[in-house]
Amino acid sequence: MPHNNSFKPSTMVLSVGGSLVVPNGGIDVSFLKDFKKLISTYVKRGWRFVIVVGGGGTARHYQQAARAIGKLERDDIDWLGIHSTRLNGHLMRTIFREIAHPVMIKDPSRPMTKWKESVLVAAGWKPGWSTDYVATRLAKRLGAKTVVNLSNIDYVYDKDPNKFKEAQAICDIGWKDFRKMVGDTWDPGMNVPFDPVASRMAHRSGMTVVLLNGKNTKNLQALLSGRTFIGTVIQS
Repeated sequence: MPHNNSFKPSTMVLSVGGSLVVPNGGIDVSFLKDFKKLISTYVKRGWRFVIVVGGGGTARHYQQAARAIGKLERDDIDWLGIHSTRLNGHLMRTIFREIAHPVMIKDPSRPMTKWKESVLVAAGWKPGWSTDYVATRLAKRLGAKTVVNLSNIDYVYDKDPNKFKEAQAICDIGWKDFRKMVGDTWDPGMNVPFDPVASRMAHRSGMTVVLLNGKNTKNLQALLSGRTFIGTVIQS
């Protein structure tokens, strides 16, 4: 069921799933072209964007290779993922170089007094924190009440739709019910719609998180334009 849209912030925080940038088949140039075109259009209308990029296939390939060769500590797995997000983040910053802050953010706790441009790109921070958490922390610091999470699914489902044909799409869900679904603990490489630690912060901060399929850039455009969109809204 499409959502009636009431989101209209001037600074939008986007958590871009790495699976959109680097699916298992390599870098998705087509997605990046469409994404750049869309963001650039709204920048011309006075919007500002924080784009936080995940690790995607890059992270999975490095983590799988390391696991196949030796025994890894949890931090080893996390650092491979973090550096993958930073490589993807540098790619994103390069794509937006004409309108982006020249330095990619790697530590969301540091002051951002020098950010004057229309786009700010951020990536992974340190073990124990996902890029969803980085996006949520930056949103809190900037006073943005909404984080838009772009992944490769249309909705949050009550169970894995790849395994269960009867899985039901969820259009609206409260934070308490969502957090029951995802738990409280972050694990490197875990596959959840929005990271549990980020969810706890967003819940406590009274934020709204919108989950959209980022491959459908027209749907993201609908949200930015104040029109109805397809996705899941998580809020108190």
